[in-house]
Amino acid sequence: MSHGAPANSSSGITLPPLQAGAHQRRLDLIAVIATFGGLLFGYDTGVINGALEPMKAELGLTSVTEGLVTATLLVGAAVGALIGGRVNDTIGRKKALTIVAVIFFVGTIGCVFAPGLTVLLPARFVLGFAVGAASVTVPVYLAELAPTERRGALSGRNELAIVVGQMLAFIINAIIANLWGHHDGVWRYMLAVCAIPAVILFVGMLRMPESPRWLISQGRYAEALEVLLQVRNEDRARAEIAEVEQLAQEEALAQSGGWADLATPWIRRLVITGCGIAAAQQLTGINSIMYYGTELLREAGFSSNAAIIANIANGVLAVVGTALCLFFVIDRVPRRKLILFGFCATTTIHLLITVAATILPAGLTRAYVILFLSVTFVFFMQTCLNAPVWVALSEMFPLRLRGFGMGISVLCMWLTNAALTFLFPVIVGIFGLQGIFGLFVVVGLIALTFLWKMLPNTSGRSLEQLEESFMAGDFR
Repeated sequence: MSHGAPANSSSGITLPPLQAGAHQRRLDLIAVIATFGGLLFGYDTGVINGALEPMKAELGLTSVTEGLVTATLLVGAAVGALIGGRVNDTIGRKKALTIVAVIFFVGTIGCVFAPGLTVLLPARFVLGFAVGAASVTVPVYLAELAPTERRGALSGRNELAIVVGQMLAFIINAIIANLWGHHDGVWRYMLAVCAIPAVILFVGMLRMPESPRWLISQGRYAEALEVLLQVRNEDRARAEIAEVEQLAQEEALAQSGGWADLATPWIRRLVITGCGIAAAQQLTGINSIMYYGTELLREAGFSSNAAIIANIANGVLAVVGTALCLFFVIDRVPRRKLILFGFCATTTIHLLITVAATILPAGLTRAYVILFLSVTFVFFMQTCLNAPVWVALSEMFPLRLRGFGMGISVLCMWLTNAALTFLFPVIVGIFGLQGIFGLFVVVGLIALTFLWKMLPNTSGRSLEQLEESFMAGDFR
């Protein structure tokens, strides 16, 4: 059975339509294994939401050290994103993900057995390094294995894995707290769960293929064709290999691939755009809700027990929104249009939360209104922004610069995340919910202006076509 019309190629090579068969199932299996990196990303960033209270009690954390414990992982993620992008360009996407699995395991063990902050903070940094490296490697690996027709949905599965990981963290935290909450060190049990998917990722990646596009960038054409034949029908695989070979030869002449390339105007524009969209995604405040959701709902007016239960709604709506995006939206709506609509929606909801927090008196009515708006924000964020932004980042950079470009962009993302995570409780403490969400409104308007001018549409064309268009100065 055929999957769509032949894909056009600006290089003059016509790509035959995809055919159903064992190769499609092989591609889906690769995606499942690789996205355990996203699951680890989600669990490790979400688990702190429930682990922080018992951790504070056992280790005697102050407000400053509490912020350090939370933000240290994000600083590690920023470093991991920068170094991870270069590493997966150097040794390949498969080897990089295998190493990332080991780092996840080591960081988890360090956190679980940490006697105090002197061990916990470095272990959190190591865990964050793995999160950051996974955040730049998994989307690129999936984008380079995916055919043009399925690239959005396949690459976006990493975002689905992230929000599933966060939801599982919220649920597992609640279960562990109810079963063993009276035990000393219950937060260690919560963190220990992360070791299981780390082992699965390591074992699974040993049997997965390397990215065919990375192999071509290393001149290993026969191996690249062998991989493509695993995940495409034969005529499509041979057509794709010819297209990527042609572009790789052009890139070899251009000597692209590092900091020096920022002197090239079209590359510099892509890197600026990548950094801008990555930072803007974080400045919506989505991760502040995922890290401090329980505390935010207490501030809104819920009791402590009710806030823990209500916070699960954020995790559930994140999964529902991401699934809707991947299965019904991302490959049907142009990436640029979807992202701009997403920023319009989230900025509007921020404005409504600001108004509600300002005019409604304290009580359950205020609490439920803010809960409803909060989960609505999470839903639109996941449907229109999170997966599309990650997919767009994995698509927009040229082949030899893809790891580098992703690394720089995701570095900006994690640094923005770390700064906002550290400042969020401080701003809420001083200015209340209306202060922090009013700030999100202002930032959302700035982001919309920037992206309207700078963001290209990356859907509907092969990675090679996109590169040729950008090189020619066409950023439509």
